[in-house]
Amino acid sequence: MTTSHPPRYEAGALIAHARALLEKAGMPADKAAAVADILVEADLMGSPTHGLNLLDPYLEHVQKGHMRVQGEPEVVSKRPAVEIWDGKRLPGPWLVLRALDSAIERAAAYGTGTVVIKNSHHIGSLATYLRRATARGVVLHLVSSAPSATSVAPFGGRKPVFSPNPIAIGLPAATDPILVDISASITTNNMVKKLAREGRKLPGKFLLDADGNPSDDPAVIGGPRPGSLLPLGGLDAGHKGYGLALLAEGLTAGLSDQGRAQDNGPMANTVYLQVIDPEAFGGLRAFEQQMEHIAQACRDNPPRPGVEAVRVPGQKGVATARRQAEEGISLAPGIVASLAKWSGQLDVPMPQPVDGE
Repeated sequence: MTTSHPPRYEAGALIAHARALLEKAGMPADKAAAVADILVEADLMGSPTHGLNLLDPYLEHVQKGHMRVQGEPEVVSKRPAVEIWDGKRLPGPWLVLRALDSAIERAAAYGTGTVVIKNSHHIGSLATYLRRATARGVVLHLVSSAPSATSVAPFGGRKPVFSPNPIAIGLPAATDPILVDISASITTNNMVKKLAREGRKLPGKFLLDADGNPSDDPAVIGGPRPGSLLPLGGLDAGHKGYGLALLAEGLTAGLSDQGRAQDNGPMANTVYLQVIDPEAFGGLRAFEQQMEHIAQACRDNPPRPGVEAVRVPGQKGVATARRQAEEGISLAPGIVASLAKWSGQLDVPMPQPVDGE
C-alpha cells in the first residue's frame, strides 16, 4: 500500500539496524554503537543529510578499507589539559565521543580540556555532540575541517580552497540548551547535492561557476569545470565566512599539523574539541541562568514581517527530536532504499515502520 507521507521508524529500531549493518561489515560493537547513535540522532534532530544518509558511504569505506575498524587512536602529544590524537582513520563518531569523555574529565580537574584529532574519518553532525555535552553541564566548542575536500572559495576568489569547515558551540541553559552549529560557507555540499537530485535551485546566488559568475544552480558545482561555494556572507559580506574558514583551519590543521599541506584519505576530518566546565568559573547554575535570560530575550523579540517567531539556535532541532522520539523518525525514500540495499547485501532484516506500512 502506498502512503502520501514518508515512512516513520522508531529511533531505537533504526539504531539497532544501523549497528547490525556496521557489525556485519566488520566493525566492533562499541564503534558500531557510537556511529549508529550519532547518525540516528542527526535524523532525530531533523538533519537528514548527516543522518543515516551517511551510512551508505560509511559502509562502502569500511569495505574498501578507507575507514579502519580495528585499533585505538594514538596519543601524539599530551599535557594535563590537552591531548593530540592520531585517529588512524577510525570511525569519527566513536573518536569524538571518546574525546568528549576525555575532555570532560580534564575540564573537571583544570577548568578546560582540549583534544585535537587528526586522521579521523568523517564525524557526522556536530550538533549531536553539543546536545550530549550540554546535558552533562559543560560548554563544548567543536570545529572540524575536511582537508581532502575543497569546495569553498576564499572571498574575492573563484577557485575552491576550503571545505565548509563547520564551527559549533553548545551552551547549557536553564531549559533547553543553545546549540550553535554553522559552517564557514553560505551553504553546504550535502545541501547542494540534495537540491541537484531534486532538480531544484538554491534560494539565492550562493555559488560561483568556474568563471566566477554567481549562480543558484547546483549543476555548476559538478562537471569537468566545477565551481565553488561562496563563504558565509556571500557576495556582499563573505569576508566574514572567509575569516571563519581560516579560524577553523588554524584550530584543526594548524594545531594538529595535519591539513591541506599533506595528503589525506577520502572523507578525512581533522577535529578540534574543547570543553569548558562552568563550575571552574561562575558556576553552572549562574551560567545556565545567564544563557536562559538572553535566550528568552531573543524568543520574546518581536518578529519582523514575514517571520513567525524568533528562534534560538538549536530550538528547532531539540523540538524535532522530542516530536520524532514520540512519532517516529521520517526517512526519505532514497535513504530507505539505501538501507534496504545494505540489508540485502549483509543479510540484516529491515526495521518495520511504526505505521506498519
